[in-house]
Amino acid sequence: MTSPLAPRNRLMTADCIDGMAALGDGTVDLAFADPPFNIGYKYDIYDDRKKADQYLDWCRRWIGQVARVLKPDGTFWMAIGDEFAAELKVIAHREAGLVPRSWVIWYYTFGVNCKRKFSRSHAHLFHFVKDPARFTFEDESIRVPSARQLIYGDRRANPTGRLPDDTWILRPQDIPGKGGFKPVEDTWYIPRVCGTFKERAGFHGCQMPEQLLGRIIRVSSRPGDLVLDPFAGSGTTLVAAKKLGRDYLGFELSPDYAAQAQTRLDACEPGAPLQGGDEPQVDPTAAPTKRGRPVVARVSKSVVEPAKAAKPAMSSKAAAARTKIVKASNAEANAKTERTSKAAAKVTAAKTTKATAKSSKTTAKPTKAAATKAVKATTAKSRKAAIVGPASGV
Repeated sequence: MTSPLAPRNRLMTADCIDGMAALGDGTVDLAFADPPFNIGYKYDIYDDRKKADQYLDWCRRWIGQVARVLKPDGTFWMAIGDEFAAELKVIAHREAGLVPRSWVIWYYTFGVNCKRKFSRSHAHLFHFVKDPARFTFEDESIRVPSARQLIYGDRRANPTGRLPDDTWILRPQDIPGKGGFKPVEDTWYIPRVCGTFKERAGFHGCQMPEQLLGRIIRVSSRPGDLVLDPFAGSGTTLVAAKKLGRDYLGFELSPDYAAQAQTRLDACEPGAPLQGGDEPQVDPTAAPTKRGRPVVARVSKSVVEPAKAAKPAMSSKAAAARTKIVKASNAEANAKTERTSKAAAKVTAAKTTKATAKSSKTTAKPTKAAATKAVKATTAKSRKAAIVGPASGV
């Protein structure tokens, strides 16, 4: 009996376990799941506060379905929080038979602010494959420039860049101190979708960034492959898949979430750019030294000057106004300099007067003491002469 083919480019309002049960074995190239974390988040329909055993049994069922519908060379990515990360990794690996390739840490800020423990600023991203000897990994599509390329301009650097690390970071400026990630390192600059971000759809509180899904879809699938999201939510996985030329299939329990995610899907087109910050790029102005020693890449004056020369000339009225402003600014600066000079001269004069007075006082002290000593000596000599009297004759 032939297994039923999976529908393509559809977002279906259905329970994901029931929806995947209707799919044939080995029909999906890539699956990405961002399931409920069982932390009491308020969804409009789903109860996110199950007992631990009940939650894990439910996870066994949907993870088992994901493993079944994956093709022999298929890939599965799962995002999960701290509370059940270890248990779900064991279930996917030991029970469902999937092979872990990477355990990625996605670091972000604007997370949950905690009062009696360290504030949460990360999520776990598990990368599983069905067959470790045969799976899709399009590394050329996600390579990033190395530090040698970005800042050193070192000709020894691999021109194709390098694979990213397994820590994906929000922004380099969010890592304080010299010991953190530097802006030139090849970490993953992917922000959490916060309330003020333009990318924010607004109807779902757990929206994933398009750039994060973009990297996963690029590396783990090819154009035309089928990407499955059992928990479509805000529709980010499906939107990213559509923009990158992949077919998609999603299940969403909430009719309201599904309708609004469908609106996002209808508004995007294949080939459209992903929302969010782009990856770091190689600086084309950086040139290596003759011996390949590192040099700091800077934009040369020859690149900057033409931009300055291209500015339109100011009108005579604007030039006169600018001249007036410059003169006023110069006059104010001169007056300030003069006031500062006078104050400094006054302070110097006061210090000089004080030093002179002190010197005079110090000089006068030994003169007075010498005079007093001389008077005392004269007086003592006179008294002695009076006592002895004049010398008598023989």
